[in-house]
Amino acid sequence: MNNMTLGTSTFLIAVGAILRYAVSAQGDGFDVPMIGGILMIVGLFGAVVAIALYVSSSRRRTVVTAAPRAVIVEEQRVDSGI
Repeated sequence: MNNMTLGTSTFLIAVGAILRYAVSAQGDGFDVPMIGGILMIVGLFGAVVAIALYVSSSRRRTVVTAAPRAVIVEEQRVDSGI
């Protein structure tokens, strides 16, 4: 599952703010400030979802401790006498 990350959300918010408040160009059939507002809303929604997924995944993590490995202290050879 490919989720929108927090970095992508921040990027969308920044681009949306630039289009909303800094660009004064007008196009035929579309409104640049409105597109900026839509991008900011989508970015904000993505940030909320990314944070919620991060919080829920961090709660499910469990710490598992492994038993220590056995250490051979002394090795003895036994002759069979044959």
